[in-house]
Amino acid sequence: MKHVDMRKLPAAAQEERRRQVVGLRESGLTYDAIAAQVGLTRTGVFDICRRFGEQCLAGLASQPRGPTPGTGRFLEAEQEAQIRAEISRHTPDELGLPFALWSRAAVRMLIERHCGVRLAVRTIGTYLARWGFTAQKPLRQADEQSPKAVRRWLRHDYPAIVAQAREEKGTIFWGTRSVCAPTTCVAAASLHEAGRQWCAPATSARVWA
Repeated sequence: MKHVDMRKLPAAAQEERRRQVVGLRESGLTYDAIAAQVGLTRTGVFDICRRFGEQCLAGLASQPRGPTPGTGRFLEAEQEAQIRAEISRHTPDELGLPFALWSRAAVRMLIERHCGVRLAVRTIGTYLARWGFTAQKPLRQADEQSPKAVRRWLRHDYPAIVAQAREEKGTIFWGTRSVCAPTTCVAAASLHEAGRQWCAPATSARVWA
């Protein structure tokens, strides 16, 4: 008979197949003969008979698959609550960790310090998902940017800058505050050998993306 994968059968069909195995065994057939007749391996037949011998009919019932709820946890409930509270109330650097934002590596170090348990990074991800923390994508936008102020600046201020730069044969450079600091971005142009360069006034820098 063609081999049967018991895992793919419905629970009722699995139990019926086990009862068939037990009935054939009680009739005197060998494990090999039963395996050939019902489409299971010899080891599978032996395991069914062993379970029946230990648990009787209860050994033939299908059991829930997968790990028992609550297993796979390395932290006690109180430890989990403590770590969740620390993540919710503090940033890593406030707790003396060498991270600016919470990541799996940061949480891993926090757990190791507070609980004395070193977990795999993948396990940390499982805990974070279980606690309701999800990964966030940073916005590609300045935190102080005002879209309304940007539109107003582009309509009213920028055309005047373009006109003045064109009149003085200058070049307009764009940049964020990190590359065009207020101390160097002044209304007056800075001279350069190749011509005149312009940076926007410092009052406008804060609305740039």
